[in-house]
Amino acid sequence: MRILCLKHIAFEGPAAIALWAQKRGYELKIEPVYLSKSLPSLDTFDVLLVMGGPMNAYEDAKYPWLAKEKSYIQSAIGSGKHVIGICLGAQLIAHALGAQISQGTHKEIGWFAIERSTDCPAQIPLSDTLRVLHWHGDTFDLPHGARSLGQSEACANQGFLYRNRVLALQCHLEITPESLALLIAACRNELVSGSYIQTAETMLAEPSETYERMHATLFEMLDVLLEKS
Repeated sequence: MRILCLKHIAFEGPAAIALWAQKRGYELKIEPVYLSKSLPSLDTFDVLLVMGGPMNAYEDAKYPWLAKEKSYIQSAIGSGKHVIGICLGAQLIAHALGAQISQGTHKEIGWFAIERSTDCPAQIPLSDTLRVLHWHGDTFDLPHGARSLGQSEACANQGFLYRNRVLALQCHLEITPESLALLIAACRNELVSGSYIQTAETMLAEPSETYERMHATLFEMLDVLLEKS
């Protein structure tokens, strides 16, 4: 299995997904889309993984490569590829499927529970509640034909599955203690007062059991996506 990972900024990479790929013997190639003059041909990968980043999905004027990337994601979905998106990546997938991206009612930064949606497909291994890491201000509408995975108190759409081969996750199930430390160091200015914004100290103090449960869920979810599509 060949995975192409689109990375939007130096400090935000695949994190635990790299471990998942390594354990299964999958090839993982990381493409810094913000530096690339051209993106690889669609026939060079089986799975497209689109990571997060501090930019907004609609900031094409500020980040000219965004328009090219959105078209690329749309082509990958249209060609029948497996596509996985995290945070900004999920928003870009939603945009590619015709959904609206907008500023959320609340910024959500920290460890908060998501709840499984009543419409969540039976094959998706998501418990009724799962504590996960969030870092976003924008949100997406649910694309036509997609099935909601879950929601949190601050955000109605935490993920969706489309045609059993496109998975979008607003939250960061891939985060590790190391990648969280990098994210906090780079984006500490966003940690202002808010109902759903935790301090850096609170986020970094999260016990290892939370990561273990979150990663186990993510790995099983990815396995199901690739095996049962």
